[in-house]
Amino acid sequence: MAKADIGLIGLAVMGQNLVLNMARNGYRVAIYNRTTQTMRDFLATHPDQELNGAETLEDLVAGLSRPRKIMLMVKAGQPVDAVIDQLKPLLDPDDLIIDGGNSHFKDTERRSQELDQSGLRYLGTGISGGEEGALWGPSIMPGGQEEAWELVEPIFEAVAAKVNGDPCVTYIGPRGAGHYVKMVHNGIEYGDMQLIAEAYDIMQRGLGLKAPALHEVFAEWNKGKLESYLIEITSDIFTHIDDETGMPLVDVILDQAEQKGTGKWTSQDALDLGVPMPTITAAVEARILSAYKEERIAGSAVLSGPKAAMDVDEKAMIETLRDALYEARIAVYAQGMALLNAASHEYQYKLQYGDIARIWRGGCIIRARLLEDIRSAFSRNPGLPNLLLAPAMQEIVDQHRGALRQIVQAAVEHGIPVPAMSSALTYLDGYRTFRLPANLIQAQRDYFGAHTYRRTDRAGVFHTQWTSPDAETSD
Repeated sequence: MAKADIGLIGLAVMGQNLVLNMARNGYRVAIYNRTTQTMRDFLATHPDQELNGAETLEDLVAGLSRPRKIMLMVKAGQPVDAVIDQLKPLLDPDDLIIDGGNSHFKDTERRSQELDQSGLRYLGTGISGGEEGALWGPSIMPGGQEEAWELVEPIFEAVAAKVNGDPCVTYIGPRGAGHYVKMVHNGIEYGDMQLIAEAYDIMQRGLGLKAPALHEVFAEWNKGKLESYLIEITSDIFTHIDDETGMPLVDVILDQAEQKGTGKWTSQDALDLGVPMPTITAAVEARILSAYKEERIAGSAVLSGPKAAMDVDEKAMIETLRDALYEARIAVYAQGMALLNAASHEYQYKLQYGDIARIWRGGCIIRARLLEDIRSAFSRNPGLPNLLLAPAMQEIVDQHRGALRQIVQAAVEHGIPVPAMSSALTYLDGYRTFRLPANLIQAQRDYFGAHTYRRTDRAGVFHTQWTSPDAETSD
């Protein structure tokens, strides 16, 4: 049997689809799964593919061309460490391990350093696109040694999604950079999904639109500036009918949104780095609140509020909502890109933001027409600290300035919660405000804790003895 070009461990759906993607693009793949029967069944289902089955890790390693390249598609956390520990004694210096799961970037940092000391190459690789993307072309975000990237660059470019022939993969940076960028991708994904859900809620509760009408709205939105994968699938969701009840399927799905933690990781690291991420954090908190179903049922019976029904021009409201969603989406991307900027400096990743936006244009969950504008903005000014400062983005925000404010106001008046939209508006308002009330907060901190403050009229650090007027000293 011919030696395989690459090995893959973990034959859940994502792993299986990546294997088929690689094989379809001309690569022989050696496969291993902890449950051997799963591997055997997969081989039996795809007898026409260039696949080598391995019943042990020793067989997998022995069946690979050198330097060996092995991709892990196993559950993040301890299982990744366990497989790495099993592989290390079987591999030679310069062999490559690739973690293609949703690992936390700090775990990837640790593993990268440990394997580098062992002489092994390592890539922590973010992969976005879900099951379909894995099969037909995902967005791929590899981080690690550059020489490790060069080993798999042809394979990854072949299997990645393409936009106008351009593969949606690039070398991200050292150590945990790939998984960090994937984490931020998922944070943006959380924010965008919550914004879309809030738009849906306003239309179905505020305007009384049913599933067929909602399908038409989102389908029309997907033809314009809101064009994106998430808008596209949202339109499709409203066409599905439940076989048991005959109702739109979305109407019988329980309103409890689950999460795997990547959005929370984004907010946590943003707090550690001191980067405001209000919309992404609001989206995480909205999912958490949705889990309190029994308490919300109890609250709905005793807590009163305004009626959700809106007496407005439906067509005009939908157009305003479209513009508001677009502006809020820009705020989410701005927050995510600002976090990447801070992380690049803090962790010395040397991220290329234009390239990141470029590879997000296809294959991944947050792919959207807007990303071409974002790519262009960072291509023109790679050192841009915030997307909102790009002239093209300024123009867009100015054009939609009133829409988001109008929608948030209408939602508040009718008791429809819009935590993501309102936080996006607050972020935009805060970012454009020359003087925030933080001066009072700093005065309070100095009053009760002698934390000092700086002044607007001269340099230095100052403290006031607040209980004795006019007693001011400079450090």
